[in-house]
Amino acid sequence: MTTVRALIATTVKKGWCISQLDVNNAFLHGDLNEEVYMQVPPGLVVDKPTLVYKLNKSLYGLKHTRYTHSMNDYSLFYKKDGNTSVYVAVCVDDVLLTRSDQEEIIQLKDFLNEQFRIKDLGQLHYFLRLEVMYKDVGVIISQRKFVLDMLKEYNFLDYKPCSSPLDPTIKLKAKESTILQDPTYDRKLVGKLNFLTNTRLDIAYSVQHLSQFMQDPREPHLKAAFHMLRYLRNDPTLGIFMSKDADCIVKAYCDFDWAAYPDSRRSITGYLVLLSNNPISWKSKKQETISLSSTEAEYRALRKVVGELVWLSRLFEDLIVPYPMPISVLCDSQSALHIAKNPVFHERTKHIEVDYHFVRDQLQAGLVSLHHIRTDSQLADILTKALTGIKHSATLGKMFIALSLYLLLRPFSEFSWRES
Repeated sequence: MTTVRALIATTVKKGWCISQLDVNNAFLHGDLNEEVYMQVPPGLVVDKPTLVYKLNKSLYGLKHTRYTHSMNDYSLFYKKDGNTSVYVAVCVDDVLLTRSDQEEIIQLKDFLNEQFRIKDLGQLHYFLRLEVMYKDVGVIISQRKFVLDMLKEYNFLDYKPCSSPLDPTIKLKAKESTILQDPTYDRKLVGKLNFLTNTRLDIAYSVQHLSQFMQDPREPHLKAAFHMLRYLRNDPTLGIFMSKDADCIVKAYCDFDWAAYPDSRRSITGYLVLLSNNPISWKSKKQETISLSSTEAEYRALRKVVGELVWLSRLFEDLIVPYPMPISVLCDSQSALHIAKNPVFHERTKHIEVDYHFVRDQLQAGLVSLHHIRTDSQLADILTKALTGIKHSATLGKMFIALSLYLLLRPFSEFSWRES
């Protein structure tokens, strides 16, 4: 989904049109015009393991075009010829096309139609349950219909809304209260909420927190999930905004919450990456190991966001995004910044895994620059802990998502919606 968001943001900034196709047969069982052999699939027991299989019908990925397969995301293909570039994003049987040359797009559609029997859905409006609205200043991506369907399914359309995804006064634990008689009910709900984080970064921490208890869900966990439904009832239309502003500055916010989990004492990593002011990538995740100090927890969080920026920098090269370097990474821990900038190992850092010190390598290579930011200006704070309603709304208001909120709260009659 990060690739999809990056592709949409890039096309909006370049003023390109993005089209959508639907493949009727999803590339399966097509006729083969050549002989194709494959190795025995792993796990299949055969008498002679040296044998290979000859295919009678095609499988996924056997059809090839003149397009280059991106090594940064296997679902992305592109073709570059001088000043002309075409991009194809594929998710099973849904395809996105965008280009700088309309004629090339027409030729590609004709070719794909000959090979696979496609349906041309026109300009992108509804893709993988992501709804795209077009405004003069950019596009808005939301999951309005998905949210409303979920509220209807769980009978929460008439409930009183609340102002924050989780109640910050309640601390959930793994082994508390009564076990649910039907754990699949809770797991299904959390799974739906997890899918919603593709456009709702405001619930990313809460969903990640509830996901820790899916193995053995209890009544307080389900009650917390219901609380999140009430929060979604407050504004089902909230999404992310992709501006037409030509600015391509990339910056990242990084935060942590030390020893946040009472059961394991592990910390939380949260980061947010913006292209200009457009949210491209975000993450709320429990750290793999226990950090012995808040400084170490922040340093591990830095490792995560810098790793994401290394990958994104390569993806932006594929998409020809002229972003300036170094990329600014903002965190509110001075001591963590000192560790990243100090090449000397000492008693307080020698136990930290060597791979985490690659932050220093990227800093010296010029990919990133590290900056301190005040805690009250830290946008990633919303990805590391449950905030009160006032602070939660204030943090959202500091993001460019506030413009999306303003546009989405206007009457639906002003927008043109189309669903596939």
